[in-house]
Amino acid sequence: MRRRPARRSRRYCKSVIAPPLAATPYLEDASGYRGEAEQAFAPSDVQQLQEIVLAASANKIPLTVAGAGTGLTGARVPHGGWIVSMERFRQLKIENGKAICGAAVSLQEMQQAANKTGQFFGPNPTEYSASIGGIIATNAGGARGFRFGSVRRHVLSLEVTFADGRTVRFRRGERVNFPIQTIRSPATTKNSAGYFLEPDVQCVDLLAGSEGTLGIISEAELQLFAVPPAILGGVVFFPTDEDALNAVDAWRTAPGLRLLEYMDGPSLDLLRPLQTGIPAKAQAALLIEQDLQSQNDEEVDRWVERLAQHHAFENESWFGFSAAERERFAEFRHMLPAMIVDRVRRNGWPKFGSDFAAPIDRGRDLLAYYRQRGDEVLPGQYVIFGHIGDANVHVNLLPATAEQAQRGEEMMTDFARYAVSLGGTVAAEHGIGKTKIDLLKLMYSEAEIGAMRDVKRRLDPDCLLGRGTIFPV
Repeated sequence: MRRRPARRSRRYCKSVIAPPLAATPYLEDASGYRGEAEQAFAPSDVQQLQEIVLAASANKIPLTVAGAGTGLTGARVPHGGWIVSMERFRQLKIENGKAICGAAVSLQEMQQAANKTGQFFGPNPTEYSASIGGIIATNAGGARGFRFGSVRRHVLSLEVTFADGRTVRFRRGERVNFPIQTIRSPATTKNSAGYFLEPDVQCVDLLAGSEGTLGIISEAELQLFAVPPAILGGVVFFPTDEDALNAVDAWRTAPGLRLLEYMDGPSLDLLRPLQTGIPAKAQAALLIEQDLQSQNDEEVDRWVERLAQHHAFENESWFGFSAAERERFAEFRHMLPAMIVDRVRRNGWPKFGSDFAAPIDRGRDLLAYYRQRGDEVLPGQYVIFGHIGDANVHVNLLPATAEQAQRGEEMMTDFARYAVSLGGTVAAEHGIGKTKIDLLKLMYSEAEIGAMRDVKRRLDPDCLLGRGTIFPV
Protein backbone atom coordinates (compact mmCIF):
# COMPACT_ATOMS: atom_id res chain seq x y z
CA MET A 1 0.00 0.00 0.00
CA ARG A 2 2.98 2.33 -0.42
CA ARG A 3 2.36 5.04 -3.00
CA ARG A 4 3.53 8.57 -3.59
CA PRO A 5 2.23 10.65 -0.67
CA ALA A 6 -0.65 13.00 -1.44
CA ARG A 7 1.04 15.65 0.72
CA ARG A 8 4.71 15.72 1.68
CA SER A 9 5.14 14.59 5.29
CA ARG A 10 7.84 16.12 7.52
CA ARG A 11 10.18 14.43 9.93
CA TYR A 12 9.32 14.39 13.61
CA CYS A 13 8.82 17.90 14.95
CA LYS A 14 9.49 18.27 18.68
CA SER A 15 6.50 20.58 19.25
CA VAL A 16 3.06 19.49 18.12
CA ILE A 17 1.45 22.26 16.05
CA ALA A 18 -2.15 21.65 17.18
CA PRO A 19 -2.70 22.88 20.77
CA PRO A 20 -3.87 20.19 23.21
CA LEU A 21 -7.51 20.06 24.35
CA ALA A 22 -9.22 18.73 27.45
CA ALA A 23 -9.69 14.99 26.94
CA THR A 24 -12.96 14.69 28.88
CA PRO A 25 -15.42 15.19 25.96
CA TYR A 26 -13.80 12.30 24.07
CA LEU A 27 -13.71 9.64 26.78
CA GLU A 28 -17.10 8.05 26.07
CA ASP A 29 -19.23 6.89 23.13
CA ALA A 30 -22.97 6.33 22.72
CA SER A 31 -22.76 2.94 24.42
CA GLY A 32 -21.65 4.54 27.68
CA TYR A 33 -18.27 2.81 27.53
CA ARG A 34 -15.61 5.06 29.13
CA GLY A 35 -11.83 5.32 28.98
CA GLU A 36 -8.94 7.61 29.82
CA ALA A 37 -6.31 9.64 27.98
CA GLU A 38 -3.41 11.97 28.70
CA GLN A 39 -4.53 14.69 26.29
CA ALA A 40 -6.47 15.35 23.11
CA PHE A 41 -5.73 17.20 19.88
CA ALA A 42 -7.96 18.52 17.10
CA PRO A 43 -5.81 19.23 14.03
CA SER A 44 -7.21 21.63 11.47
CA ASP A 45 -5.41 20.20 8.44
CA VAL A 46 -3.38 17.23 7.28
CA GLN A 47 -0.06 18.88 8.14
CA GLN A 48 -1.09 19.24 11.78
CA LEU A 49 -2.41 15.68 11.76
CA GLN A 50 0.96 14.44 10.50
CA GLU A 51 2.79 16.34 13.25
CA ILE A 52 0.61 14.75 15.93
CA VAL A 53 1.06 11.26 14.48
CA LEU A 54 4.82 11.67 14.18
CA ALA A 55 5.11 12.96 17.75
CA ALA A 56 3.08 10.03 19.05
CA SER A 57 5.11 7.57 16.99
CA ALA A 58 8.46 8.97 18.13
CA ASN A 59 7.42 8.68 21.77
CA LYS A 60 5.52 5.37 21.39
CA ILE A 61 2.30 7.01 22.59
CA PRO A 62 -0.97 5.23 21.69
CA LEU A 63 -3.23 7.34 19.47
CA THR A 64 -7.02 6.92 19.32
CA VAL A 65 -9.14 8.57 16.62
CA ALA A 66 -12.31 10.28 17.83
CA GLY A 67 -15.27 10.82 15.54
CA ALA A 68 -18.76 12.02 16.48
CA GLY A 69 -19.08 9.60 19.40
CA THR A 70 -22.15 7.79 18.03
CA GLY A 71 -20.46 4.37 18.03
CA LEU A 72 -21.72 1.51 20.17
CA THR A 73 -18.58 -0.59 20.73
CA GLY A 74 -16.02 1.76 22.31
CA ALA A 75 -13.72 2.06 19.28
CA ARG A 76 -13.29 5.79 19.76
CA VAL A 77 -12.77 5.48 23.52
CA PRO A 78 -9.04 5.63 24.45
CA HIS A 79 -7.15 3.22 26.66
CA GLY A 80 -4.57 5.86 27.63
CA GLY A 81 -2.30 7.85 25.34
CA TRP A 82 -3.52 10.65 23.08
CA ILE A 83 -6.78 11.36 21.32
CA VAL A 84 -6.90 12.92 17.88
CA SER A 85 -10.32 14.37 17.10
CA MET A 86 -11.16 14.88 13.44
CA GLU A 87 -13.87 17.46 14.19
CA ARG A 88 -12.25 20.23 12.11
CA PHE A 89 -12.12 18.23 8.86
CA ARG A 90 -15.44 19.57 7.60
CA GLN A 91 -14.93 20.25 3.89
CA LEU A 92 -17.89 19.11 1.74
CA LYS A 93 -18.30 19.21 -2.03
CA ILE A 94 -20.99 17.52 -4.11
CA GLU A 95 -20.22 16.60 -7.70
CA ASN A 96 -21.99 14.47 -10.27
CA GLY A 97 -21.95 10.94 -8.89
CA LYS A 98 -19.88 11.61 -5.79
CA ALA A 99 -19.53 13.51 -2.54
CA ILE A 100 -16.10 14.69 -1.34
CA CYS A 101 -16.27 14.80 2.44
CA GLY A 102 -14.00 15.65 5.32
CA ALA A 103 -13.99 13.03 8.04
CA ALA A 104 -16.11 15.17 10.41
CA VAL A 105 -18.98 15.88 7.99
CA SER A 106 -22.13 14.25 9.35
CA LEU A 107 -24.17 11.78 7.38
CA GLN A 108 -27.13 14.15 7.59
CA GLU A 109 -25.13 17.10 6.21
CA MET A 110 -23.88 15.03 3.31
CA GLN A 111 -27.33 13.63 2.50
CA GLN A 112 -28.95 17.07 2.60
CA ALA A 113 -26.30 18.57 0.34
CA ALA A 114 -26.61 15.65 -2.10
CA ASN A 115 -30.41 15.89 -2.16
CA LYS A 116 -30.18 19.51 -3.31
CA THR A 117 -28.47 18.22 -6.46
CA GLY A 118 -30.97 15.40 -7.04
CA GLN A 119 -28.64 12.74 -5.64
CA PHE A 120 -28.43 10.53 -2.54
CA PHE A 121 -26.04 8.22 -0.72
CA GLY A 122 -27.23 4.62 -0.99
CA PRO A 123 -26.53 3.18 2.47
CA ASN A 124 -28.51 4.87 5.21
CA PRO A 125 -26.97 4.24 8.65
CA THR A 126 -29.59 4.85 11.32
CA GLU A 127 -27.66 7.52 13.26
CA TYR A 128 -27.79 10.63 11.06
CA SER A 129 -25.34 12.51 13.29
CA ALA A 130 -22.61 9.93 12.70
CA SER A 131 -19.52 11.30 10.96
CA ILE A 132 -18.45 10.19 7.49
CA GLY A 133 -15.13 9.03 8.91
CA GLY A 134 -17.00 6.99 11.50
CA ILE A 135 -19.37 5.22 9.12
CA ILE A 136 -16.43 4.29 6.90
CA ALA A 137 -14.31 3.14 9.84
CA THR A 138 -17.05 0.75 11.00
CA ASN A 139 -18.29 -0.21 7.52
CA ALA A 140 -21.75 0.82 8.71
CA GLY A 141 -24.94 -0.58 7.22
CA GLY A 142 -28.39 0.74 8.01
CA ALA A 143 -31.91 0.46 6.69
CA ARG A 144 -31.12 0.72 2.98
CA GLY A 145 -28.32 -1.81 3.26
CA PHE A 146 -30.94 -4.28 2.02
CA ARG A 147 -30.59 -2.72 -1.43
CA PHE A 148 -27.23 -0.94 -1.38
CA GLY A 149 -25.14 -3.00 1.00
CA SER A 150 -22.68 -1.52 3.50
CA VAL A 151 -20.72 1.71 3.25
CA ARG A 152 -17.51 0.00 2.07
CA ARG A 153 -18.74 -0.74 -1.44
CA HIS A 154 -19.55 2.95 -2.03
CA VAL A 155 -16.11 4.34 -1.12
CA LEU A 156 -14.42 5.76 -4.23
CA SER A 157 -11.26 7.08 -2.57
CA LEU A 158 -9.73 7.68 0.86
CA GLU A 159 -7.11 10.07 2.15
CA VAL A 160 -5.36 8.29 5.01
CA THR A 161 -2.49 9.15 7.36
CA PHE A 162 -0.49 6.15 8.60
CA ALA A 163 1.46 5.66 11.83
CA ASP A 164 4.72 6.65 10.12
CA GLY A 165 3.31 10.07 9.16
CA ARG A 166 2.69 9.34 5.48
CA THR A 167 -0.56 10.71 4.06
CA VAL A 168 -1.70 8.82 0.97
CA ARG A 169 -4.71 9.03 -1.32
CA PHE A 170 -6.03 5.61 -2.39
CA ARG A 171 -8.55 5.26 -5.19
CA ARG A 172 -10.88 2.38 -5.91
CA GLY A 173 -9.16 -0.22 -8.05
CA GLU A 174 -5.76 0.08 -6.33
CA ARG A 175 -4.85 -3.23 -4.75
CA VAL A 176 -2.90 -3.95 -1.60
CA ASN A 177 0.72 -4.45 -2.66
CA PHE A 178 2.00 -6.60 0.19
CA PRO A 179 1.25 -10.26 0.94
CA ILE A 180 -1.82 -10.99 3.02
CA GLN A 181 -3.36 -14.22 4.20
CA THR A 182 -6.95 -14.27 3.02
CA ILE A 183 -9.67 -15.35 5.42
CA ARG A 184 -13.20 -16.59 4.91
CA SER A 185 -16.09 -14.15 5.00
CA PRO A 186 -19.42 -15.00 6.61
CA ALA A 187 -22.30 -15.85 4.28
CA THR A 188 -24.10 -12.62 5.21
CA THR A 189 -24.93 -9.56 3.13
CA LYS A 190 -22.91 -7.31 5.45
CA ASN A 191 -20.11 -7.76 7.96
CA SER A 192 -18.02 -5.36 10.07
CA ALA A 193 -16.14 -7.91 12.19
CA GLY A 194 -12.38 -7.54 11.78
CA TYR A 195 -10.41 -6.79 8.62
CA PHE A 196 -11.65 -7.40 5.08
CA LEU A 197 -9.04 -9.87 3.81
CA GLU A 198 -10.29 -11.32 0.56
CA PRO A 199 -8.17 -12.26 -2.47
CA ASP A 200 -6.82 -9.22 -4.39
CA VAL A 201 -8.30 -6.90 -1.78
CA GLN A 202 -8.37 -3.22 -2.71
CA CYS A 203 -6.79 -0.65 -0.41
CA VAL A 204 -10.02 1.26 0.19
CA ASP A 205 -11.82 -1.98 1.07
CA LEU A 206 -9.17 -2.97 3.59
CA LEU A 207 -9.14 0.46 5.26
CA ALA A 208 -12.94 0.73 5.37
CA GLY A 209 -14.06 -1.20 8.42
CA SER A 210 -10.63 -1.16 10.11
CA GLU A 211 -11.97 1.03 12.94
CA GLY A 212 -9.06 3.47 13.07
CA THR A 213 -6.48 0.75 13.71
CA LEU A 214 -4.61 0.91 10.38
CA GLY A 215 -4.72 4.60 9.52
CA ILE A 216 -6.56 7.86 10.13
CA ILE A 217 -9.12 8.85 7.48
CA SER A 218 -9.16 12.60 6.81
CA GLU A 219 -11.17 12.75 3.57
CA ALA A 220 -13.31 10.42 1.47
CA GLU A 221 -15.06 10.36 -1.87
CA LEU A 222 -18.37 8.51 -1.73
CA GLN A 223 -20.54 7.29 -4.57
CA LEU A 224 -23.89 9.03 -5.05
CA PHE A 225 -26.99 7.93 -6.99
CA ALA A 226 -29.64 9.91 -8.83
CA VAL A 227 -32.87 10.32 -6.88
CA PRO A 228 -35.51 8.09 -8.57
CA PRO A 229 -38.60 9.67 -10.18
CA ALA A 230 -40.83 8.44 -7.33
CA ILE A 231 -40.34 6.69 -3.99
CA LEU A 232 -43.16 4.86 -2.23
CA GLY A 233 -42.78 4.61 1.52
CA GLY A 234 -44.91 2.63 3.91
CA VAL A 235 -45.46 1.15 7.36
CA VAL A 236 -47.44 -2.09 7.11
CA PHE A 237 -49.07 -3.63 10.19
CA PHE A 238 -49.85 -7.33 10.68
CA PRO A 239 -52.10 -9.26 13.08
CA THR A 240 -49.43 -11.92 13.70
CA ASP A 241 -45.67 -12.14 13.60
CA GLU A 242 -45.87 -15.13 11.25
CA ASP A 243 -47.80 -13.05 8.71
CA ALA A 244 -45.07 -10.42 8.80
CA LEU A 245 -42.27 -12.96 8.36
CA ASN A 246 -44.07 -14.61 5.44
CA ALA A 247 -44.39 -11.17 3.85
CA VAL A 248 -40.65 -10.59 4.28
CA ASP A 249 -39.85 -13.78 2.39
CA ALA A 250 -42.22 -12.81 -0.42
CA TRP A 251 -41.37 -9.11 -0.65
CA ARG A 252 -37.58 -9.34 -0.72
CA THR A 253 -37.74 -9.75 -4.50
CA ALA A 254 -40.18 -6.88 -5.14
CA PRO A 255 -38.76 -4.73 -7.98
CA GLY A 256 -37.06 -1.57 -6.74
CA LEU A 257 -37.49 -2.35 -3.04
CA ARG A 258 -34.68 -0.59 -1.18
CA LEU A 259 -35.74 -0.80 2.47
CA LEU A 260 -37.30 -3.63 4.49
CA GLU A 261 -37.38 -3.10 8.27
CA TYR A 262 -39.11 -5.01 11.08
CA MET A 263 -40.70 -4.32 14.47
CA ASP A 264 -42.13 -7.00 16.74
CA GLY A 265 -45.21 -6.74 18.98
CA PRO A 266 -43.34 -5.56 22.12
CA SER A 267 -41.70 -2.83 20.01
CA LEU A 268 -45.13 -1.59 18.93
CA ASP A 269 -46.29 -1.70 22.57
CA LEU A 270 -43.43 0.64 23.53
CA LEU A 271 -44.45 3.07 20.79
CA ARG A 272 -48.20 3.11 21.37
CA PRO A 273 -48.21 5.70 24.21
CA LEU A 274 -46.59 8.27 21.90
CA GLN A 275 -47.80 7.20 18.46
CA THR A 276 -51.42 7.19 17.40
CA GLY A 277 -52.59 5.12 14.48
CA ILE A 278 -51.02 1.78 15.41
CA PRO A 279 -53.79 -0.83 15.04
CA ALA A 280 -54.81 -2.21 18.44
CA LYS A 281 -54.42 -5.81 17.25
CA ALA A 282 -51.15 -5.33 15.38
CA GLN A 283 -48.42 -7.72 16.52
CA ALA A 284 -45.73 -6.78 13.99
CA ALA A 285 -44.89 -4.11 11.43
CA LEU A 286 -42.72 -3.81 8.33
CA LEU A 287 -41.31 -0.56 6.99
CA ILE A 288 -40.75 -0.43 3.24
CA GLU A 289 -39.42 1.94 0.57
CA GLN A 290 -39.58 1.25 -3.14
CA ASP A 291 -38.12 3.13 -6.13
CA LEU A 292 -40.70 3.66 -8.90
CA GLN A 293 -40.86 5.25 -12.32
CA SER A 294 -43.81 7.42 -11.29
CA GLN A 295 -46.62 7.62 -8.76
CA ASN A 296 -48.75 5.81 -11.34
CA ASP A 297 -46.32 2.90 -11.60
CA GLU A 298 -48.11 -0.47 -11.80
CA GLU A 299 -46.18 -1.52 -8.71
CA VAL A 300 -48.41 0.76 -6.61
CA ASP A 301 -51.49 -1.34 -7.37
CA ARG A 302 -49.59 -4.53 -6.59
CA TRP A 303 -49.34 -3.51 -2.95
CA VAL A 304 -53.08 -3.98 -2.58
CA GLU A 305 -52.60 -7.60 -3.60
CA ARG A 306 -49.53 -8.03 -1.40
CA LEU A 307 -51.25 -6.72 1.70
CA ALA A 308 -54.30 -8.92 1.17
CA GLN A 309 -52.20 -12.01 0.49
CA HIS A 310 -50.36 -11.65 3.80
CA HIS A 311 -53.33 -10.57 5.91
CA ALA A 312 -51.97 -7.09 6.61
CA PHE A 313 -54.17 -4.33 8.03
CA GLU A 314 -54.71 -2.75 4.62
CA ASN A 315 -56.81 0.24 5.67
CA GLU A 316 -54.75 0.96 8.79
CA SER A 317 -51.30 0.71 7.22
CA TRP A 318 -49.54 3.90 6.16
CA PHE A 319 -48.31 4.75 2.66
CA GLY A 320 -47.05 7.93 1.03
CA PHE A 321 -44.91 9.37 -1.76
CA SER A 322 -43.75 12.68 -0.28
CA ALA A 323 -40.42 13.23 1.44
CA ALA A 324 -42.32 14.49 4.48
CA GLU A 325 -44.29 11.25 4.73
CA ARG A 326 -41.14 9.14 4.40
CA GLU A 327 -39.53 11.25 7.10
CA ARG A 328 -42.53 10.63 9.34
CA PHE A 329 -42.19 6.89 8.79
CA ALA A 330 -38.45 7.07 9.53
CA GLU A 331 -39.15 9.03 12.72
CA PHE A 332 -41.58 6.31 13.76
CA ARG A 333 -38.72 3.82 13.42
CA HIS A 334 -36.18 6.09 15.14
CA MET A 335 -38.55 6.76 18.03
CA LEU A 336 -38.12 3.16 19.18
CA PRO A 337 -34.50 3.42 20.41
CA ALA A 338 -35.48 6.51 22.41
CA MET A 339 -38.30 4.57 24.07
CA ILE A 340 -35.89 1.73 24.84
CA VAL A 341 -33.50 4.18 26.51
CA ASP A 342 -36.41 5.51 28.60
CA ARG A 343 -37.31 1.97 29.64
CA VAL A 344 -33.68 1.31 30.55
CA ARG A 345 -33.56 4.41 32.77
CA ARG A 346 -36.67 3.29 34.60
CA ASN A 347 -35.30 -0.23 35.03
CA GLY A 348 -32.03 1.05 36.42
CA TRP A 349 -29.86 -1.47 34.55
CA PRO A 350 -28.14 -1.21 31.15
CA LYS A 351 -29.64 -2.88 28.11
CA PHE A 352 -27.92 -5.50 26.01
CA GLY A 353 -28.28 -5.09 22.25
CA SER A 354 -27.16 -7.38 19.45
CA ASP A 355 -25.59 -6.63 16.08
CA PHE A 356 -25.52 -10.21 14.84
CA ALA A 357 -26.64 -11.30 11.38
CA ALA A 358 -27.32 -14.61 9.68
CA PRO A 359 -27.35 -15.66 6.04
CA ILE A 360 -30.64 -14.63 4.44
CA ASP A 361 -31.99 -18.17 4.36
CA ARG A 362 -31.31 -18.60 8.11
CA GLY A 363 -32.68 -15.26 9.25
CA ARG A 364 -35.91 -16.74 10.60
CA ASP A 365 -33.92 -19.28 12.60
CA LEU A 366 -31.94 -16.52 14.32
CA LEU A 367 -35.08 -14.51 15.05
CA ALA A 368 -36.84 -17.59 16.46
CA TYR A 369 -33.86 -18.31 18.73
CA TYR A 370 -33.91 -14.75 20.07
CA ARG A 371 -37.59 -15.14 20.90
CA GLN A 372 -37.25 -18.62 22.41
CA ARG A 373 -34.42 -17.65 24.76
CA GLY A 374 -36.00 -14.29 25.56
CA ASP A 375 -39.24 -15.97 26.62
CA GLU A 376 -37.31 -18.48 28.72
CA VAL A 377 -35.07 -16.03 30.56
CA LEU A 378 -36.51 -12.49 30.30
CA PRO A 379 -40.18 -12.80 29.33
CA GLY A 380 -41.71 -9.42 28.58
CA GLN A 381 -38.30 -7.72 28.88
CA TYR A 382 -36.98 -7.73 25.35
CA VAL A 383 -37.79 -6.24 21.95
CA ILE A 384 -36.69 -7.24 18.45
CA PHE A 385 -36.47 -4.83 15.52
CA GLY A 386 -34.26 -3.78 12.66
CA HIS A 387 -32.87 -4.76 9.29
CA ILE A 388 -34.81 -7.91 8.53
CA GLY A 389 -34.10 -7.55 4.82
CA ASP A 390 -30.45 -8.30 5.69
CA ALA A 391 -31.31 -10.90 8.38
CA ASN A 392 -29.76 -8.37 10.81
CA VAL A 393 -32.52 -7.76 13.34
CA HIS A 394 -31.43 -6.38 16.71
CA VAL A 395 -32.62 -7.96 19.93
CA ASN A 396 -32.54 -5.63 22.95
CA LEU A 397 -32.66 -7.20 26.40
CA LEU A 398 -34.03 -4.93 29.15
CA PRO A 399 -33.09 -6.38 32.57
CA ALA A 400 -34.49 -4.90 35.78
CA THR A 401 -32.32 -6.65 38.40
CA ALA A 402 -28.67 -7.54 38.89
CA GLU A 403 -29.43 -11.21 38.33
CA GLN A 404 -31.28 -10.45 35.09
CA ALA A 405 -28.40 -8.26 33.91
CA GLN A 406 -25.97 -11.13 34.44
CA ARG A 407 -28.27 -13.50 32.57
CA GLY A 408 -28.62 -10.92 29.79
CA GLU A 409 -24.87 -10.73 29.31
CA GLU A 410 -24.68 -14.51 29.12
CA MET A 411 -27.51 -14.57 26.59
CA MET A 412 -25.68 -12.18 24.25
CA THR A 413 -22.72 -14.55 24.07
CA ASP A 414 -25.14 -17.40 23.49
CA PHE A 415 -26.82 -15.46 20.67
CA ALA A 416 -23.43 -14.71 19.10
CA ARG A 417 -22.49 -18.40 19.13
CA TYR A 418 -25.78 -19.31 17.51
CA ALA A 419 -25.42 -16.66 14.80
CA VAL A 420 -21.95 -17.99 13.97
CA SER A 421 -23.28 -21.57 13.89
CA LEU A 422 -25.68 -20.43 11.15
CA GLY A 423 -22.80 -19.03 9.09
CA GLY A 424 -23.39 -15.50 10.39
CA THR A 425 -21.42 -12.64 11.90
CA VAL A 426 -21.02 -11.22 15.40
CA ALA A 427 -20.82 -7.66 14.00
CA ALA A 428 -22.94 -6.79 10.99
CA GLU A 429 -22.64 -3.00 11.03
CA HIS A 430 -21.30 -1.61 14.35
CA GLY A 431 -17.79 -3.08 14.32
CA ILE A 432 -15.92 -4.95 17.04
CA GLY A 433 -14.45 -1.99 18.91
CA LYS A 434 -13.28 -2.71 22.42
CA THR A 435 -16.44 -4.27 23.82
CA LYS A 436 -16.80 -7.23 21.43
CA ILE A 437 -13.24 -8.53 21.19
CA ASP A 438 -14.21 -11.81 22.86
CA LEU A 439 -16.99 -12.32 20.33
CA LEU A 440 -14.52 -12.05 17.44
CA LYS A 441 -12.90 -15.23 18.73
CA LEU A 442 -16.20 -17.06 18.30
CA MET A 443 -16.22 -16.20 14.61
CA TYR A 444 -12.60 -16.52 13.50
CA SER A 445 -9.85 -19.02 14.28
CA GLU A 446 -6.56 -18.04 15.92
CA ALA A 447 -4.91 -18.30 12.51
CA GLU A 448 -7.46 -15.95 10.93
CA ILE A 449 -7.10 -13.39 13.71
CA GLY A 450 -3.35 -13.84 13.32
CA ALA A 451 -3.70 -12.86 9.65
CA MET A 452 -5.41 -9.66 10.73
CA ARG A 453 -2.63 -8.98 13.24
CA ASP A 454 -0.04 -9.41 10.47
CA VAL A 455 -1.71 -6.61 8.50
CA LYS A 456 -1.85 -4.46 11.63
CA ARG A 457 1.89 -4.95 12.25
CA ARG A 458 2.68 -4.18 8.61
CA LEU A 459 0.94 -0.78 8.71
CA ASP A 460 1.33 0.06 12.40
CA PRO A 461 4.42 -1.82 13.68
CA ASP A 462 4.23 -0.40 17.20
CA CYS A 463 0.47 -1.00 17.44
CA LEU A 464 -0.21 2.60 18.43
CA LEU A 465 -3.36 3.33 16.42
CA GLY A 466 -6.62 2.40 18.13
CA ARG A 467 -4.91 0.36 20.81
CA GLY A 468 -7.40 -2.05 22.37
CA THR A 469 -9.76 -1.98 19.38
CA ILE A 470 -10.35 -5.30 17.56
CA PHE A 471 -7.31 -6.83 19.30
CA PRO A 472 -6.70 -7.00 23.07
CA VAL A 473 -3.91 -4.81 24.42
